[in-house]
Amino acid sequence: MFTGIVEDIGTIKALQSNKNSMEITIQSSKVAEDVGLGDSIAVNGVCLTVTKFTEQELTMDVMPETIKATNLHQLTVGDPVNLERAMPANGRFGGHFVAGHVDGVGKILRKRPVANAVYIDIELPEELTSFCIPKGSITIDGTSLTLFQVETNHVTISLIPHTCKETILGMKKIGAFVNIETDLVGKYILHQLKNGQVKPAITRDYLAQHGF
Repeated sequence: MFTGIVEDIGTIKALQSNKNSMEITIQSSKVAEDVGLGDSIAVNGVCLTVTKFTEQELTMDVMPETIKATNLHQLTVGDPVNLERAMPANGRFGGHFVAGHVDGVGKILRKRPVANAVYIDIELPEELTSFCIPKGSITIDGTSLTLFQVETNHVTISLIPHTCKETILGMKKIGAFVNIETDLVGKYILHQLKNGQVKPAITRDYLAQHGF
């Protein structure tokens, strides 16, 4: 489990890829300082498992399903990536519940400065915007953010100067693709409601039975 609070911007040092899989090596002394084999690391919001490491670098495999569902296949040597270690049980919970399981890929449509903020419009598949609500949470390239506006096919988020500086979102240009993970709790609730496993507790009959 992650929080969406990016710990470091790492750098892609090596890539070995074929048609359906990849092995990536990332330089980040901060994240590598206490890592172990099998640890989970969020790379641009994608939960990956450490297979090798040194004091400066981490190596991880990317399987076919992850290649298909995320933007990791677009990485090249030298690219920056958002990194977060899995949250310790006694750690501070600064963002929101993030699983590192990307729902899909969005596309940056527009960036504009507004006072000290940067507003970014991101195009999403309609099936993903159904999980989004204004003022709700979303994870974009591993960064926990609040939804400023939600439309049928796009959402708007607002970056403060700290987020622009400490994550790769400030570097992303119009047309760039970003990994999207919608709110984990909202997905479970909507799934239960759609499958009839959760019925609204307050109905017209319930109110009538209780004198309303």
